[in-house]
Amino acid sequence: MVSYATFAAVLVVGLNLIGLNLQSVTVVAGALSVGIGFGLQNIVNNFVSGLILLFERPIRPGDWIRVGAVEGRVNRLSVRSTELRTADRAEVILPNGDLLTQPVTNLTRHDTQGRILLPLAVVHEADPAAVRELLLAAAAAHPLVLDAPAAEPQVLLRGFTEAAANFELRCVVRDVEQAQSVTSDLYFAVAEAFRSHGIALSFGQRDAWRPPAAAE
Repeated sequence: MVSYATFAAVLVVGLNLIGLNLQSVTVVAGALSVGIGFGLQNIVNNFVSGLILLFERPIRPGDWIRVGAVEGRVNRLSVRSTELRTADRAEVILPNGDLLTQPVTNLTRHDTQGRILLPLAVVHEADPAAVRELLLAAAAAHPLVLDAPAAEPQVLLRGFTEAAANFELRCVVRDVEQAQSVTSDLYFAVAEAFRSHGIALSFGQRDAWRPPAAAE
Protein backbone atom coordinates (compact mmCIF):
# COMPACT_ATOMS: atom_id res chain seq x y z
CA MET A 1 0.00 0.00 0.00
CA VAL A 2 2.88 2.38 0.77
CA SER A 3 4.43 1.71 -2.63
CA TYR A 4 1.15 2.37 -4.45
CA ALA A 5 0.50 5.57 -2.45
CA THR A 6 4.05 6.75 -3.13
CA PHE A 7 3.68 6.09 -6.85
CA ALA A 8 0.39 8.03 -6.97
CA ALA A 9 1.90 10.99 -5.10
CA VAL A 10 4.97 11.09 -7.37
CA LEU A 11 2.72 10.91 -10.44
CA VAL A 12 0.60 13.87 -9.27
CA VAL A 13 3.66 15.95 -8.41
CA GLY A 14 5.28 15.11 -11.74
CA LEU A 15 2.20 16.15 -13.72
CA ASN A 16 2.11 19.44 -11.85
CA LEU A 17 5.79 20.09 -12.51
CA ILE A 18 5.45 19.63 -16.27
CA GLY A 19 2.44 21.95 -16.33
CA LEU A 20 -0.38 19.52 -17.16
CA ASN A 21 -3.85 20.53 -16.07
CA LEU A 22 -5.00 17.85 -13.69
CA GLN A 23 -8.64 18.78 -14.23
CA SER A 24 -8.35 18.04 -17.96
CA VAL A 25 -6.56 14.78 -17.25
CA THR A 26 -9.33 13.81 -14.85
CA VAL A 27 -12.03 14.44 -17.46
CA VAL A 28 -10.21 12.37 -20.08
CA ALA A 29 -9.50 9.58 -17.60
CA GLY A 30 -13.15 9.52 -16.56
CA ALA A 31 -14.30 9.18 -20.15
CA LEU A 32 -11.85 6.37 -20.84
CA SER A 33 -12.46 4.55 -17.56
CA VAL A 34 -15.99 3.53 -18.58
CA GLY A 35 -14.81 1.69 -21.68
CA ILE A 36 -11.59 0.40 -20.15
CA GLY A 37 -13.37 -0.73 -17.01
CA PHE A 38 -15.36 -3.39 -18.82
CA GLY A 39 -12.17 -4.89 -20.23
CA LEU A 40 -10.33 -4.76 -16.90
CA GLN A 41 -13.03 -6.19 -14.68
CA ASN A 42 -11.08 -9.35 -13.90
CA ILE A 43 -7.88 -7.40 -13.20
CA VAL A 44 -9.68 -5.00 -10.88
CA ASN A 45 -11.48 -7.90 -9.20
CA ASN A 46 -8.19 -9.71 -8.57
CA PHE A 47 -6.56 -6.50 -7.34
CA VAL A 48 -9.34 -5.74 -4.84
CA SER A 49 -9.42 -9.40 -3.79
CA GLY A 50 -5.67 -9.25 -3.19
CA LEU A 51 -6.07 -6.22 -0.94
CA ILE A 52 -8.75 -8.03 1.05
CA LEU A 53 -6.53 -11.10 1.43
CA LEU A 54 -3.56 -8.98 2.50
CA PHE A 55 -5.59 -7.10 5.12
CA GLU A 56 -7.71 -9.98 6.50
CA ARG A 57 -4.92 -12.60 6.14
CA PRO A 58 -7.07 -15.75 5.98
CA ILE A 59 -4.08 -17.34 4.27
CA ARG A 60 -0.39 -16.53 4.64
CA PRO A 61 2.86 -17.54 2.96
CA GLY A 62 3.76 -20.97 4.28
CA ASP A 63 0.16 -22.19 4.66
CA TRP A 64 -0.84 -25.44 2.96
CA ILE A 65 -4.18 -24.84 1.23
CA ARG A 66 -6.61 -26.60 -1.10
CA VAL A 67 -8.59 -24.66 -3.72
CA GLY A 68 -10.77 -26.88 -5.88
CA ALA A 69 -8.50 -29.55 -7.37
CA VAL A 70 -5.30 -27.59 -6.55
CA GLU A 71 -3.42 -28.19 -3.32
CA GLY A 72 -0.07 -26.79 -2.24
CA ARG A 73 1.96 -24.45 -0.06
CA VAL A 74 1.53 -20.68 -0.42
CA ASN A 75 4.87 -19.33 -1.62
CA ARG A 76 3.88 -15.76 -2.42
CA LEU A 77 0.79 -13.60 -1.98
CA SER A 78 0.56 -10.43 -4.07
CA VAL A 79 -2.24 -8.00 -4.91
CA ARG A 80 -3.05 -9.77 -8.20
CA SER A 81 -2.36 -13.47 -7.69
CA THR A 82 -1.22 -16.13 -5.24
CA GLU A 83 1.58 -18.57 -6.00
CA LEU A 84 1.32 -22.16 -4.78
CA ARG A 85 3.93 -24.90 -4.84
CA THR A 86 2.31 -28.33 -5.10
CA ALA A 87 3.53 -31.66 -3.78
CA ASP A 88 4.71 -32.40 -7.35
CA ARG A 89 7.07 -29.37 -7.07
CA ALA A 90 5.00 -27.46 -9.64
CA GLU A 91 4.27 -23.75 -9.38
CA VAL A 92 0.58 -22.81 -9.70
CA ILE A 93 -0.56 -19.19 -10.10
CA LEU A 94 -4.08 -18.60 -8.76
CA PRO A 95 -5.97 -15.35 -9.40
CA ASN A 96 -6.90 -13.78 -6.08
CA GLY A 97 -10.52 -13.56 -7.16
CA ASP A 98 -10.73 -17.37 -7.08
CA LEU A 99 -9.61 -17.41 -3.43
CA LEU A 100 -12.63 -15.28 -2.45
CA THR A 101 -15.26 -16.88 -4.71
CA GLN A 102 -14.34 -20.53 -4.17
CA PRO A 103 -14.15 -22.59 -0.97
CA VAL A 104 -10.58 -22.56 0.36
CA THR A 105 -9.36 -25.19 2.83
CA ASN A 106 -6.40 -24.02 4.93
CA LEU A 107 -4.86 -27.21 6.28
CA THR A 108 -2.16 -25.50 8.39
CA ARG A 109 -3.70 -22.24 9.56
CA HIS A 110 -3.30 -23.04 13.27
CA ASP A 111 -0.95 -26.06 13.19
CA THR A 112 0.57 -28.58 10.78
CA GLN A 113 -1.44 -31.58 11.92
CA GLY A 114 -3.98 -33.26 9.66
CA ARG A 115 -6.12 -36.39 9.52
CA ILE A 116 -5.83 -39.20 6.98
CA LEU A 117 -8.35 -41.93 6.18
CA LEU A 118 -7.50 -45.44 4.99
CA PRO A 119 -10.50 -47.41 3.70
CA LEU A 120 -10.06 -51.19 3.54
CA ALA A 121 -12.35 -54.05 2.59
CA VAL A 122 -11.77 -57.57 3.91
CA VAL A 123 -13.61 -60.81 3.30
CA HIS A 124 -16.40 -61.76 5.67
CA GLU A 125 -14.42 -64.69 7.05
CA ALA A 126 -11.90 -62.33 8.68
CA ASP A 127 -12.18 -61.71 12.43
CA PRO A 128 -13.22 -58.03 12.87
CA ALA A 129 -11.41 -57.77 16.22
CA ALA A 130 -8.18 -59.06 14.67
CA VAL A 131 -8.50 -56.60 11.77
CA ARG A 132 -8.99 -53.76 14.22
CA GLU A 133 -5.96 -54.71 16.31
CA LEU A 134 -3.70 -55.02 13.25
CA LEU A 135 -4.76 -51.63 11.91
CA LEU A 136 -4.20 -49.92 15.26
CA ALA A 137 -0.80 -51.61 15.62
CA ALA A 138 0.26 -50.38 12.17
CA ALA A 139 -0.77 -46.82 13.04
CA ALA A 140 0.94 -46.91 16.46
CA ALA A 141 4.21 -48.05 14.91
CA HIS A 142 4.49 -45.10 12.53
CA PRO A 143 6.55 -42.19 13.95
CA LEU A 144 4.46 -39.47 12.26
CA VAL A 145 1.10 -40.72 13.57
CA LEU A 146 -0.03 -38.98 16.74
CA ASP A 147 -1.23 -41.00 19.72
CA ALA A 148 -2.49 -38.18 21.95
CA PRO A 149 -5.80 -38.65 23.79
CA ALA A 150 -7.60 -36.23 21.46
CA ALA A 151 -5.94 -37.58 18.31
CA GLU A 152 -5.46 -41.29 18.85
CA PRO A 153 -5.97 -43.61 15.84
CA GLN A 154 -9.44 -45.07 15.36
CA VAL A 155 -10.79 -48.02 13.40
CA LEU A 156 -14.40 -47.88 12.24
CA LEU A 157 -16.44 -50.72 10.79
CA ARG A 158 -18.33 -48.86 8.07
CA GLY A 159 -20.69 -51.68 7.08
CA PHE A 160 -21.04 -54.83 5.03
CA THR A 161 -21.56 -55.62 1.37
CA GLU A 162 -22.12 -58.93 -0.39
CA ALA A 163 -18.38 -59.36 -0.81
CA ALA A 164 -16.69 -57.57 2.09
CA ALA A 165 -16.64 -55.97 5.49
CA ASN A 166 -15.61 -52.33 5.09
CA PHE A 167 -13.21 -50.83 7.64
CA GLU A 168 -11.68 -47.38 7.90
CA LEU A 169 -8.48 -46.44 9.74
CA ARG A 170 -8.40 -42.81 10.90
CA CYS A 171 -5.14 -41.21 12.01
CA VAL A 172 -3.80 -37.73 12.75
CA VAL A 173 -0.33 -37.06 11.35
CA ARG A 174 2.16 -34.52 12.68
CA ASP A 175 2.73 -32.86 9.31
CA VAL A 176 -0.13 -32.79 6.80
CA GLU A 177 2.35 -32.32 3.97
CA GLN A 178 3.53 -35.88 4.67
CA ALA A 179 -0.01 -37.29 4.52
CA GLN A 180 0.47 -39.13 1.22
CA SER A 181 3.75 -40.64 2.36
CA VAL A 182 2.27 -41.76 5.68
CA THR A 183 -0.77 -43.23 3.91
CA SER A 184 1.52 -45.28 1.66
CA ASP A 185 3.60 -46.47 4.62
CA LEU A 186 0.50 -47.58 6.48
CA TYR A 187 -0.87 -49.47 3.49
CA PHE A 188 2.47 -51.31 3.17
CA ALA A 189 2.41 -52.17 6.88
CA VAL A 190 -1.22 -53.32 6.78
CA ALA A 191 -0.62 -55.49 3.71
CA GLU A 192 2.30 -57.19 5.44
CA ALA A 193 0.34 -57.66 8.68
CA PHE A 194 -2.67 -59.11 6.86
CA ARG A 195 -0.39 -61.44 4.90
CA SER A 196 1.26 -62.79 8.03
CA HIS A 197 -2.09 -63.32 9.78
CA GLY A 198 -3.91 -64.88 6.82
CA ILE A 199 -6.47 -62.07 6.39
CA ALA A 200 -7.76 -61.63 2.85
CA LEU A 201 -8.58 -58.27 1.24
CA SER A 202 -11.70 -58.04 -0.88
CA PHE A 203 -11.88 -56.08 -4.15
CA GLY A 204 -15.33 -56.99 -5.39
CA GLN A 205 -18.04 -59.62 -5.43
CA ARG A 206 -15.84 -62.24 -7.11
CA ASP A 207 -12.36 -60.90 -6.56
CA ALA A 208 -10.35 -61.22 -3.35
CA TRP A 209 -6.67 -61.14 -2.51
CA ARG A 210 -5.63 -63.98 -0.28
CA PRO A 211 -2.18 -64.38 1.25
CA PRO A 212 -0.17 -67.36 0.04
CA ALA A 213 -0.36 -70.47 2.16
CA ALA A 214 2.46 -70.87 4.63
CA ALA A 215 5.07 -73.43 3.68
CA GLU A 216 4.67 -76.70 5.53
